[in-house]
Amino acid sequence: MVSRPSSPNGDNDGRPIVVTPQIAAEAAAWIARLHGPRRTSQMERECLEWQGQSAAHRLAFEKCTDTWQDVAQISLANAFASASASGSDSDDTRPRAGRARWPAVIAAGALLSVAALSVQFWFNLGLHSTGLGEHRLVVLDDGTRMSLNTDSRVRVKMEAERRDVEIERGEALFEVAKDVRRPFVVRAGRSEVVATGTVFAVRLESDPGQRDDAVAVTLIEGEVTVQANRAGRSDQPAPAKALVLHPGERVRLVNVGSSSGDATSAQVDRPRIESIVAWRRGEAIFDNVPLSEAIAEVNRYSRMPIVIAGDAAVGRLRISGNYRTGDTAGFARDVANLHDLVVLEHEGRLELTKPQ
Repeated sequence: MVSRPSSPNGDNDGRPIVVTPQIAAEAAAWIARLHGPRRTSQMERECLEWQGQSAAHRLAFEKCTDTWQDVAQISLANAFASASASGSDSDDTRPRAGRARWPAVIAAGALLSVAALSVQFWFNLGLHSTGLGEHRLVVLDDGTRMSLNTDSRVRVKMEAERRDVEIERGEALFEVAKDVRRPFVVRAGRSEVVATGTVFAVRLESDPGQRDDAVAVTLIEGEVTVQANRAGRSDQPAPAKALVLHPGERVRLVNVGSSSGDATSAQVDRPRIESIVAWRRGEAIFDNVPLSEAIAEVNRYSRMPIVIAGDAAVGRLRISGNYRTGDTAGFARDVANLHDLVVLEHEGRLELTKPQ
């Protein structure tokens, strides 16, 4: 393999190295060429020159090399061996010249597979997600701790001037590493939270096909600014003016109105922080909330949802207590016992209803 150049090119000044998809694709192409049958000294020199263009080029080459080495059974030796074995069958009546081309074809396929995997590595770099009922802690390059709640998907991009996180769905808690040179910006729909070093949670509530998207930002430590950004759909909630939150405060941004130019309602309150972060312990805490609201929260963690059947007044019943996330059956039984209801399992869901 070609040695990696040690030319310093802005990679020792503490700034993060940003690899673009184009650089990643070029690195993958170099890996494929260098492992091909037409490798030359001139090619090696050109590759070294390419790596010397920037720290990003060198990092991309290194990561693509690691990907090549980690992919099982993708090597020229295996490719040529397999091709030679198949080409030596006694009953093969193809012309000899035709058989000779098969090793190169198979090797090329192997090289293209690794090149594609290397590029995909960079396309997915910074993407973090959780499944239904899953929690995950991610430590970012700057030391920030990011905890993801159930069914969440976020994309992280570290740059020299700022640190960007986009919440595509779900909820995340951020314990931000302090860096006054680079603000930490979390986008959710058309709203964004700007911080430097602090602890806060952001939740994006989105119902596909509906117009009731909501964003909730809860500040636990430090100070953040919640403001509008130009990204996202025009019907997503965004504050009319920047809001500065102080520890213990939460703002919920919800659209009001029915036109495409909906105004956003910004409701600021001081919730129980213990309830906001209870999901990190696998719990859901309710304090005299409507049953319909509690059910919506519990359903976030399970594939077997709870629904209210029959009398809509059931949803207005109040409930308090600590419950284990993911245990919808246990929650439904407790609620039924508390309010003299009946639980029925029907077509993959649990129905709460008044007794007949």
